[in-house]
Amino acid sequence: MAQRRMTFRHIEAFRAVMAAGSMTEAARQLHTSQPQVTRLIAQLEAMTGLPLFDRSGSRLSPSLDGMRFHAEVDRAFVGLTSLEAAAARIRAFGAERLRVAAMPRLAGGLLARAVARFKADHPDVIVAIHAGDDETVNGWVSSGFCDAALTMIYSDAPDSRLDHVLTMDCVAVLPPDHPLGTRACLKPEDLRGIPFVASPLASALRARIDAVFHEAGVEMTITAEAGLGAAICTLVSAGLGVSLLNPLAAYEEAKVSPILIRPFAPALPVRFALLFPPDHTRDRLMQAFGACARAILLEELARLPGAAALAVPEAIGNGSRALV
Repeated sequence: MAQRRMTFRHIEAFRAVMAAGSMTEAARQLHTSQPQVTRLIAQLEAMTGLPLFDRSGSRLSPSLDGMRFHAEVDRAFVGLTSLEAAAARIRAFGAERLRVAAMPRLAGGLLARAVARFKADHPDVIVAIHAGDDETVNGWVSSGFCDAALTMIYSDAPDSRLDHVLTMDCVAVLPPDHPLGTRACLKPEDLRGIPFVASPLASALRARIDAVFHEAGVEMTITAEAGLGAAICTLVSAGLGVSLLNPLAAYEEAKVSPILIRPFAPALPVRFALLFPPDHTRDRLMQAFGACARAILLEELARLPGAAALAVPEAIGNGSRALV
């Protein structure tokens, strides 16, 4: 006959008897019968080969062996409790660390607001925000240094997993009293001979702008270059020239810098998106953050003046959504 093996029911009955001091009370606490508890204790004593209790009539008291065995059982249950706590932390993303990145405009605005909302639901997750230019941010994500990023893409997607949120068209920004401010929409021909504040030569936006002006046969009159939207708008408001910029930066800077904003054609689309490492499997933590960041992006971009006109519909099949 196979030897009987110790089960959780045996240990549960033993702990209950030790705590209650009697088989009857232990049975009541376990919602079972006294004979069942007595049978489990007898089986446990047979399996361990230890007299776990001293019996004197109806009185029951733990033996020395029983107390030593109980100490070992308690240690095992402490380990079990720690496993339960660990499972609870995993369910709540406890002790997790999330590294997210964005270009400065997004890092200090949309990304920070997304992190704040995410932390409200997952307070135990440590979130680190990193800010850098678009090439640096893409490098952080593609290498796995950062778990996710909010980004604006003007060209082909980088070597990362792209979760498109929304596409909008870039806008023209002008000094407040510029003669072209009377135009409803600007074209490359309108900017012939007009001082222009450009993005840096190495940037994707600059490459797109150069291509559009080259195709139109218009040579730009570049008077300054700047990598940050805030710097571009400051130079524009100071009268150094006009520029083309993503609408988020333009409308945000218009709150502090006196500039005019006008549509521009042909369209210079900018994709607002979430980036993930190319080989990264998005777990529940990343799915939760991604959903939060997407919601914040859509909410914030919807507040831009003329957002419906600036938004470019995308095919639902690739996971993108249009702003309506």
